[in-house]
Amino acid sequence: MLSRVSSLLAALLLIAAAPYAPPKSGTRVVYRHASLIDGSGSAVRSDMAVITDGERISAVVPDSALTPAQLQGAKQVDLSGKYLLPGYIDSHQHLATPPDRAEAEARLKRDIYSGITATRDMADDLRQMADIKRAARVGEIPSPDINYAALMAGPSFFTDPRTQAIAYGAVAGQVPWEQAIDHSTDMPLAVARAKGTYATAVKIYANLPGDLVAKITREAHRQGMKAWAHGMVFPATPRQVVDAGVDTVSHTCYLAYQPMAKRPDSYQHRFPIDASLFDHDNPVMAQLYADMIRRGTILDATVHVYREVEAAAKEQHKPPLCTVAFAGKLTNQAWRAGVQISTGTDGDNPPDDPWPSLFDEFQLLHDAAGMPPMAVIRAATLTGAKAMGEEAEMGTIAPGKLADMVVLSANPLTDVRNMRSVVLTVKRGLGYPRANYRPAAQ
Repeated sequence: MLSRVSSLLAALLLIAAAPYAPPKSGTRVVYRHASLIDGSGSAVRSDMAVITDGERISAVVPDSALTPAQLQGAKQVDLSGKYLLPGYIDSHQHLATPPDRAEAEARLKRDIYSGITATRDMADDLRQMADIKRAARVGEIPSPDINYAALMAGPSFFTDPRTQAIAYGAVAGQVPWEQAIDHSTDMPLAVARAKGTYATAVKIYANLPGDLVAKITREAHRQGMKAWAHGMVFPATPRQVVDAGVDTVSHTCYLAYQPMAKRPDSYQHRFPIDASLFDHDNPVMAQLYADMIRRGTILDATVHVYREVEAAAKEQHKPPLCTVAFAGKLTNQAWRAGVQISTGTDGDNPPDDPWPSLFDEFQLLHDAAGMPPMAVIRAATLTGAKAMGEEAEMGTIAPGKLADMVVLSANPLTDVRNMRSVVLTVKRGLGYPRANYRPAAQ
């Protein structure tokens, strides 16, 4: 009995000593004189104060309204001339395909010192992701918080080499974090297996008909999980995917298969979009976007990834499946229609780049998709939180929410490039000064 008690005490001390653990309740900080952009879409508010207590925000008030009691015993941080925003959220990343712990931790470290306080991981080797998520949450490593998905697809998809990479040592399609689904699948059991990986969502990937997309979605929701899907699941059409009730759809260009007379019958048989159907706002797309708005479906646009798609096509001397310009055009129509858009990347910059690719997505949503800076900020904060299923905890600066914030030295509303003028990240109440960032290799 004594040895068990000693082990428990040692474990508790280890957690308490984690170098990036959130501050304890009662540790109070007052961020003063900030220009506040709270993530809700409301106009900037000048000379505001945000009070944090432990890992949460306890008050948001005009600085002039601060009371002696609120200031007593609190650390004060002067943000005069600075802009305070909710922490950024990358709503589409892959951190373990294949698993490489050192690389993942280096990317996550760069993320947190760049203002990113949460990441949605869209299916990987969850044996590794579960421990990375735990290490990030308890503060063993500098990292955003992470929510991740377990993958489901049709049996024919599991010839894809990435599925082999994330199931190494086991059989792809036959493990809880990536399952082959057909009409004989015991769906309650399949979703329960996925949930047992500590996933918060099922990612519906490819080679499934519309009725199975709907069946997976219903069961995921019944068991308290989110359903995240590709915009087309091949052969399930974009309309079938949206009508299945999924929470988010990824990759704008996949939606463009809806108006086409011929569509790919599988992921492996994808072919380029017919851009001639989109010289003007396409009416079929307008109907699809209206359905997304009605259902609250979020578009994880990932305009950034089409740079990689174009580069790969050029190297292979093939026409690209889609281009950045076309993805931006489709995303612009979605945004003007009122579709909620989140900031996902589905890829990252090289390790020697001091900034992650999320800032490229910000710029592309502005330049290629025509979204104004405030809309980009909302996409990166509140909508990103909704995509993760965490809007009650993060995404806006409000009392009761996690103290996830980023301090900028320049106004992001005058130039979206100023979103990278990061001075300080605050995640769960703990500060990460940008000046302290060193790449993992140094």
